[in-house]
Amino acid sequence: MHHLQGTVQRLSIYISEKDQFKGESLYEVIMEQAKDADLAGVSVFRGLYSYGRDKKIHSVGILRISEDLPLLIQIIDTKENIQSFIPKLEQFTGEALILQEDVTVVQPTSSY
Repeated sequence: MHHLQGTVQRLSIYISEKDQFKGESLYEVIMEQAKDADLAGVSVFRGLYSYGRDKKIHSVGILRISEDLPLLIQIIDTKENIQSFIPKLEQFTGEALILQEDVTVVQPTSSY
């Protein structure tokens, strides 16, 4: 069990629902790789509205149903563990936007 506190790192990965790696959903591949690497915590969030480099709008709405919504994957762990995971991540994320930043754990929890 991981017990993170103080300054740790958050890795944010922006992809699309349709992104795949070798026929599998990319977000599932990333989740499994993070789990195999024993990273402390991973969450996947589905976006309601977005656009990227191409300025094409992706949204959920009554008049606009998109099957290609944005996904945000966030991984939390120590700097060392995040640093060692990035090279593996880069092997299958292609053109995904990946951000790495220091964050502070305010209240530790045992669920991560």
